[in-house]
Amino acid sequence: MGTLFKKIIDRELPADIVYEDELCMAFKDIHPQAPIHLLVIPKKEIPSLANISDEDKMLIGHIMLKVADIAQSAGLEKNGYRVITNIGTHGGQVVPHLHFHILGGERLGPLNSSMNSL
Repeated sequence: MGTLFKKIIDRELPADIVYEDELCMAFKDIHPQAPIHLLVIPKKEIPSLANISDEDKMLIGHIMLKVADIAQSAGLEKNGYRVITNIGTHGGQVVPHLHFHILGGERLGPLNSSMNSL
């Protein structure tokens, strides 16, 4: 039984896909945390960033380039955006398939309130 994201890749579940190529896809998060909240996932099943290997260098580089392109296409380049990946349960990972959140469309607060003094 595959993850939720594997089912989206295989078109077993619907998603609002905004980008797709042979290596990755991006779609709108169903529980957005910002006005624009997209997920970018590899089509290769990798549980998290902690599980990448040397053979994944090209794939991860490709995804990072696409994250920038997708953010630009979503109109986020001018004012900025945040990219996050969660790793494991303590890191807040819900779906055990590597994914990058692109968040933007409004001013996002700091991740740590102690950063306010900087």
